[in-house]
Amino acid sequence: MALFAISDLHLSLGTDKPMDVFSYAWEGYVEKLKKNWINTVEETDEVIIPGDISWATYLEDVRNDFDFLESLPGKKIISKGNHDYWWATIAKMENFLDANGYKSISFLHNNFYKYKEWTICGTRGWSSCEKSIKADHDKIFHREQNRLELSLQKAVNDGAQKIIAVMHYPPFYCEPGENSFINIMKRYGVSMCIYGHLHGDFSFARQGMIDGIEFKFVSSDYLEFIPLKICK
Repeated sequence: MALFAISDLHLSLGTDKPMDVFSYAWEGYVEKLKKNWINTVEETDEVIIPGDISWATYLEDVRNDFDFLESLPGKKIISKGNHDYWWATIAKMENFLDANGYKSISFLHNNFYKYKEWTICGTRGWSSCEKSIKADHDKIFHREQNRLELSLQKAVNDGAQKIIAVMHYPPFYCEPGENSFINIMKRYGVSMCIYGHLHGDFSFARQGMIDGIEFKFVSSDYLEFIPLKICK
């Protein structure tokens, strides 16, 4: 029994938007992901997927991609990425899971999950890099900070001791200065943070111990489509 993570699957089994048009690294990525997942993950394991799961626009269009995920070993804990346009209210998404018989998929959204001594929290996050292209940047930025804090508050109130914070966006700013996402994590005693979002140029990805938190970058193309073991 182990905990894994891999983000940015960018599945498009129900839409016509394959990732291999962007880079040779994505050629045959669905087949590579399936083979590596089956060779790495067992049925008793759990896998965190921090966003950009599917290119589908509407919830009903994500069925083929969820069928694919459901067919893979292990329990999947998924959170929202910036391209998950199909994401809806938690009630609608959970009803969708029930209606289609998806037993191995759960949503991380204003809540938390337990894995042995670990507690898994998180939110999509946001980046200061988006400031020039998004008119409501500040509103989104503060909302995502609040969502991270809400998830962590619930976990700590439940007695969490070892916390994994899950974000889609890197929790590091493009601009220098104090980092509120990391400050929130430090305030609630987060031990580890996993994130994705970046593709191609991984120079902005930061890993290892920073401010007392262990950071792990888990974009699927960076991991060569092999889920990364986080802990046993």
